[in-house]
Amino acid sequence: MAQWLNTGRFYRMTAALIAVAACGMGYAEESAAGLLPMIKKHTTLTSTIPDNGDLNPYAVVVAPATVGKLTQGDVLITNFNNTTNLQGTGTTIVDYNPSTKRLTTFAQLSHELPGCPGGVGLGTALAVLKSGWVVVGSTPSNDGLTDSKGAGCLIVLDANGKVNQVVADELINDPWGNMAVVDNGTTATLFLSNAGFGVGSANGKPPVVNKATVLRVELSIPEGKAPQITSKTVVADGFGEQADKSVFLVGPTGLALGEGGKLYVSDALANRIVVIDDALHRTSSGGTGSVVTEGGMLSRPLAMTTTPLGHLLVTNGLNGKVVEIDPVAGKQLYSRWIDANKAQTPPGNGDLFGLAMTPDGRGFYYVEDDVNTLVLAQ
Repeated sequence: MAQWLNTGRFYRMTAALIAVAACGMGYAEESAAGLLPMIKKHTTLTSTIPDNGDLNPYAVVVAPATVGKLTQGDVLITNFNNTTNLQGTGTTIVDYNPSTKRLTTFAQLSHELPGCPGGVGLGTALAVLKSGWVVVGSTPSNDGLTDSKGAGCLIVLDANGKVNQVVADELINDPWGNMAVVDNGTTATLFLSNAGFGVGSANGKPPVVNKATVLRVELSIPEGKAPQITSKTVVADGFGEQADKSVFLVGPTGLALGEGGKLYVSDALANRIVVIDDALHRTSSGGTGSVVTEGGMLSRPLAMTTTPLGHLLVTNGLNGKVVEIDPVAGKQLYSRWIDANKAQTPPGNGDLFGLAMTPDGRGFYYVEDDVNTLVLAQ
């Protein structure tokens, strides 16, 4: 579910779509209005359950290069729960290859990982770099509840799924949301949200704590060597976070980069999308930013990604819909049911998490955590 910003590719694809539209071709004409009107079918690709039985798929990320065990275009997915369905105890990243249609286990970690406060519970924070290095966030628990949660960490894996390093400090507390990524090969910038500061038990009516942050992490990646963190900067803070029995935590989840270094954040508890200006270069926090849009078709916005036209796609946490937004105009354009499971009320409530564009930009991958599957919308 990490999102890469490649401005050259963005403008090339946009120019191509406009050019084709001028020729009267239907695909581009529909694309000029948005992505969701183009989506005609949803195909279940695979179960996301690995051999160890981990459940509850969260992050969805497409591999940008072929390195080690990774093949360009592979879809990597984290599992947040273990085989007994306890939240914050999942330890696997699985890898779906669209060509072979096979699911393999990319990495299986120990829940007790030295240097990671509270251990391992792999959530929605996941990035796969062009160099093959994988960075994943841990939001751990010992019993599936926030009562026993730890602060977690960032875990750096090599392209064969082996742990290289663990990063933990006072700026990292339960990496929760999907990462936005700028990947230049020898350097990279990661944005991640932290939703664990001051969050306690989910019993009773847990309070909303306005301490969630968005952290920018700058990496240097020398050829043939592991990434090294060169700086960390809090670029946004003051978002609401809350313990929750059904979904463990609620906090800012979706992160997506737009033109001019604008960072869009899905503020779940406030039911809105906000923007942090100059997120790539700012040296201080932008607070909770400026509101892009709120309410309307949003219903606890979670994962978020950017379409080739610069629109935002956002999954809803409280129903099975995805919403398309024009962030420049601040308009909600469309919503579509992508999980209408009536076992939940409303249908699909609590089922949607990870979201990633397909490499061709014409569709998107998502997971349905109620049935532990990866789905392609196209």
